Amino acid sequence: MRNRHSPIPLLALGALSAMLGCQPAAIVTMALYETPQAYVRLQTDPAATGKDGHSHPAHISPEIMAAALAGIVIEEPATRLPVYDDLSQPRRRQALTDKEIAQLAPLLSLALEKATPEEVVAFYESVRFPGGRREVTSGGLFVVGDELHVILSNLRSDARYMADVGAADHQDDRMTPMRPIAPQPGSLSFTPKSAARDPAPAGLKRLLYWDRRELIIHYRHLAPRRLESSVPTSGTLPEPGSSR
Repeated sequence: MRNRHSPIPLLALGALSAMLGCQPAAIVTMALYETPQAYVRLQTDPAATGKDGHSHPAHISPEIMAAALAGIVIEEPATRLPVYDDLSQPRRRQALTDKEIAQLAPLLSLALEKATPEEVVAFYESVRFPGGRREVTSGGLFVVGDELHVILSNLRSDARYMADVGAADHQDDRMTPMRPIAPQPGSLSFTPKSAARDPAPAGLKRLLYWDRRELIIHYRHLAPRRLESSVPTSGTLPEPGSSR
């Protein structure tokens, strides 16, 4: 079922996939957590070279990272229909669940400490439901100066969407965590507003920015958030303080 809130024309979505296919492929350089359903990895960023490299390694504590993740808010359109929308959820709500934050925050914090200026942190989770339906949450993050960039490319995206619109379903969403696989309902924002800035450029360039679900967070302005649980106990994790 297609999402009626789709802000992305189907031809544009196909063009985006074609453009991404022409870009250099990212290379996974380190897996910090890995299961068949989820991972947190370091991978190369073809755009981060020379003076355009990121401010890595970066130290952001798990508690500050948790505050950054908890501040991401999704706001759906004012008009919602029971057939298409989950009316049990408030229209404006925290994008990631407390459980997701508790699992991700320590891993993302560790990953940034191990990253080089040429790398980004990628995260991915796939959840299966009865009937073969599968939802994907994925994206990436990096640090530039005192700003944490969080790209939430997919938030519980229906993995069957590409096949539904006529594109081949290659089941490669695991390999491309920062590629949107379906139109994303609603808009992203950050709270408190004082700790974030608009990532999109002004003018005509803004029209080319529709595909990038990015938040830029002044993480030093955030108060630590208490973590309710530790990192996942399964999967592949490096020993604390270990090198590559």
